[in-house]
Amino acid sequence: MDLGTRMYIAFGSSLKSEKEAFNRAMKMLRRTDITLKSVRLDKYYSVSKYVSKFGKRTKVYIIPKKNATLNGSQKWKDTMKEFVTNTMKYLEEYYKRENSEAGFSADKKMLGWGIAQRREDRIDCAQFTTGLWYNLFNLTPY
Repeated sequence: MDLGTRMYIAFGSSLKSEKEAFNRAMKMLRRTDITLKSVRLDKYYSVSKYVSKFGKRTKVYIIPKKNATLNGSQKWKDTMKEFVTNTMKYLEEYYKRENSEAGFSADKKMLGWGIAQRREDRIDCAQFTTGLWYNLFNLTPY
């Protein structure tokens, strides 16, 4: 979700795992050719391989796990360094993700908590349609 416009940029769904849903969202994001300035990931994705997926230009904010090490890419090391050296500013940026979490919750209340479809392709179609409807509903003229 773009925090400025509150529009959905990409999404993923899966009946199997959150990781698969994340990978599907990343695939959709690559197809849209949108460059992200920053992204905030929850604790499940606080490992080097996920931070590295976003390339050099995208700023990634995470909360490191207890057993986090500096093993990994340079981007991972830079992220850990920023977390340690400028913790308060870093956490202020990280917790902007609460805006999107609150937005998702409000959207679920407004658009429905469940999806009646059972087949995975129909679930994706229903979610895409809901996201598109939401984006069109929230367009603001410039």
